[in-house]
Amino acid sequence: MTEKTLTYADLQITLADIYEQMGYRDVTPNTATQQETQAVVEEVSPWLRPQFCYLVVPEQPDFDMGKIILRQLRGSEAYALFVCTSGVEYEAYQQRLKDEGDMVRVFIADALGSVIAEHCADRMEETLQESIDKLGWHHTNRFSPGYCGWHVSQQQRLFPLFGGHTCGITLTDSSLMVPIKSVSGIIGIGEKVRKLDYTCGLCDFKQCYKRKLKKQQ
Repeated sequence: MTEKTLTYADLQITLADIYEQMGYRDVTPNTATQQETQAVVEEVSPWLRPQFCYLVVPEQPDFDMGKIILRQLRGSEAYALFVCTSGVEYEAYQQRLKDEGDMVRVFIADALGSVIAEHCADRMEETLQESIDKLGWHHTNRFSPGYCGWHVSQQQRLFPLFGGHTCGITLTDSSLMVPIKSVSGIIGIGEKVRKLDYTCGLCDFKQCYKRKLKKQQ
């Protein structure tokens, strides 16, 4: 089991990352939006403590992941199960903004929270790769319940495997994670596996925002 708490600086987030998540792909937001975004970043960065945890298991767990993910995991010699989160403090911060009715910052904080969770997962992948470098192993893409045919209800099979070490993340009855700005899933590792560029041809999730962005181009 590997657990780590990060800082905002560790995440290596750029303003461009946040703007893209907000929908500004090839257009720079207006000055007011830029100023509000910078203000949110400056507010949260001193206290933000995102976390990740992963464990490596030698056999593929009994998940109903669907053929897309199973095909991508083929050839794995072991599997890394992971959870990453922006943290309960960030969840409370978002709720405070909602209670105050500051809808501009609510929108910005929602986008930033998604970026935080994904960049936390990126740092998790880097740590995982460092740990398997000595074996000459590589890792696949990360795959999460709710995508590519892996039903979100499978969180109920995934989370017990961590033995309570889930970085403070809990599941609702409908299998959603709290804090909501969290990521979980599985990564294949081994000598012959590889990480591929994500493409819309890989996934069948029609509501994915990246698929929508691609259609707009």
